[in-house]
Order: sequence, then C-alpha cells, then structure tokens
Amino acid sequence: MSHEVAVTGLGLITPAGSDPDTNWKTLAMGRSLAAKNPEFAGLPVDISCDVPDFEPQLELGPRLTRRLDRFAHLGLIAARRAVEDAGLDIAACRPERVGVVLGVGSNSLRTYVAEFTRLGQGRPTAVSPLALPRSVPNMLAGEIALDTGARGPNFTVSSACASGSTALGVARGMLLGDMCDVILAGGSDSWSPMTATCFAQMRALSTRVDRPALASRPFDRERDGFVLGEGAAVLVLERLDHAQARGTRSRALLCGYGASADAHHPTAPHPEGAGAEQAVRQALTDTGCAPGDIGHVNAHGTSTRLGDAAEALMLRRVFGGAPPPVTATKSIIGHALGASGAIEAALTVLALERQEVPPTANLTEQDTGHELDIVTGRPRPLNFDLALTTSFGFGGQNAALVFGAA
Repeated sequence: MSHEVAVTGLGLITPAGSDPDTNWKTLAMGRSLAAKNPEFAGLPVDISCDVPDFEPQLELGPRLTRRLDRFAHLGLIAARRAVEDAGLDIAACRPERVGVVLGVGSNSLRTYVAEFTRLGQGRPTAVSPLALPRSVPNMLAGEIALDTGARGPNFTVSSACASGSTALGVARGMLLGDMCDVILAGGSDSWSPMTATCFAQMRALSTRVDRPALASRPFDRERDGFVLGEGAAVLVLERLDHAQARGTRSRALLCGYGASADAHHPTAPHPEGAGAEQAVRQALTDTGCAPGDIGHVNAHGTSTRLGDAAEALMLRRVFGGAPPPVTATKSIIGHALGASGAIEAALTVLALERQEVPPTANLTEQDTGHELDIVTGRPRPLNFDLALTTSFGFGGQNAALVFGAA
C-alpha cells in the first residue's frame, strides 16, 4: 500500500471564479473583489466578497436548489466538478471505499431568520420541515454521498476557520490508515446577514465600507479586520497507488498535516503564535522535511490586527527570520470561514502546478519586526517542490498542510 496521498481532482468555486483556471487568472490581477452587498444594507458592515453569477438551479435543478441552503449548493457543485476533474467513476470503484469529509464552520444561518420569526410569532406549525436538514453542517457530506453514490465514511468537521484544512488532514490520515481508497475532502461555507452582524459586533470585520476594495489588507500596518467571503473547494484525494492503478494523473501530493490547540483564549490567537507554530512544525515533521525545504507559504492572513501579527512572528521563527515567498489570498477573495482552508489548499495546488505565487492585494507597509517576503502586484515565478498552507480558527484551533509537486 502506498504511503503517499495524491490530489487527482479539484472543484473550486470562489468570488474569483467557478473553475481553477478562472480563479487563477482573477487572482493574478492582484485586486480585491470586495464590494457592497445589497443583502447587508443597513448593517454596520455592508461589504463582502461574493461568488458572481452563481445560479445553482442550472446545475442542481429547481427542486434540489429549493431543498438546500447556499453552502450546500456551493459544496455539492464543487464536489461534482472535482469528481469530473479526477475522471473518477465512483460506481466502477468500490463505493464503500470512497469517503466524504467536508469542513463547515457552523450551522447555516441564511434561512433561519424566517423560521425563527414564525416560531417567535407563535406559529410553530408554519416552520418548514426542511429548516433542520437544509442547514445543519453534516448534511453537506450526506448530500454529496446521495449525489455521487460514495458509501464510505461520511462526515463533516468543524474547527471554525480551520475546518477545511482539518478535513483535508483527517482525510489524509484515513487514506494512510487504509479506511478508504478515495476521499472527497474540502470545505464549503457562505455568509448571511446574521453572520455579518455577529462578526461586526465582535469588531472582527473591516469597517472600510466606503472603500471596499481597500478593506482586506493582510499583514499591512493599516489592517483593521477581515472581509466576509464565501465559496467551496473539494479535492479528490486518493492513495497514489490507487490513482496510478486507474491511470489518472496527480495534480499534487498532500504530504503532511499538523494540528494543535492554543488553549489560550476563545477568540484571540496566542500572541506569539505558539499553537500555530506547533501545528506547522508537526506538518513539516509529518512530511519529513526541514523548514528550508518549503518554497512557498499560503498564509491564513485574515487582515486582523492580532491574527496577522501572531502569524508573522510564527513564520519568522519557524523559518529563521527568512520565510519563503508568502501570499494571503483572502486579500482578494475575502474570508470564506470554514471553507477558507480548503480553498487555500486548492490554490496552493495550483501554485505548485504553475510554479508561481499569486499576489497579495493592498499591502503598503508591514509592521516593524514582522516583515515577510509577501508577493504583491503580479504573480512571482518560482521553482519550488513543497508549499505550506496555514489555517487558524476561533477556539484556538490550528491546522497546517504541506503539499508537494506531483
């Protein structure tokens, strides 16, 4: 049995596009996609990054579209595209050996307002019987199984903004433990007015609502919070020997995974990034490489004061004061919460394939003593074999992944 895990398919839907090539072309422009959101009108923060021209009924049909919430629309379509990209015929495999592991940040709040309003009005019998199954996180994995026929282990994980990365790491362990031959892994999430309100009340969002395109600015001295995004990324992971046996190409290898807890604060990161460092070093050890072997970092980089400072200090320690070229793609597509780690993993795979690093938007000046080699302006050509991507969530939950060129 192979001890290598291959990425053989990608499904990627973000504000930058609904396929890998479009995503990459948009990222290469290096400009934020944040804009006013009509659904947020009247809220303290009324900007976000949205998936454009997304019409799920065209791919899912009207009935399934009505039955599911938006995070499930995104995730299900991403899964379909990943399976197609991998040339995977699940029925021709052993379906009981094909698993689904998805990261979702929380219950979908998008359709809850109408249902809670009915309950608050004393009309419990008017509450939709679909309110629960359309919104609980585990249903995304269940719906993907229903759609694809994958009958192996099936569940979601929730570690806040590390959910997507955690799902990929857990899936890797399951493949190496011979629980499955193939796993559809990744994450999906979407915003709602309640999501925006909650994060605004926590003062986690940027308040540059008059200049949306300048709001998300990871690692910049003038950063003041993140911009909400949405999207989904599903990666087809399979043992390399299984991929080779069915004659498919590998886009990249998932080489290492590390995870940890800060055990420090409900929402604030450890100020020195101690837990994040533990996860990164564990991922490097799992890969069997030294820090100097990493050629690129796709940083968590949310654009919050405390988060970016802690991550920068951590990266400087791990890499001896000279981290490899860094990008922070949330500067362009916003923060997709539980899906962000999976999206950034997919973008890291694309960076390895293209041998270039996408730029970070809105970086003018970094904090003194926290400087990183951050790519700006345009993609930077680079010859590298290994890349690191990091994800950190509320609750102090950290995840790090190392991908390698196939």
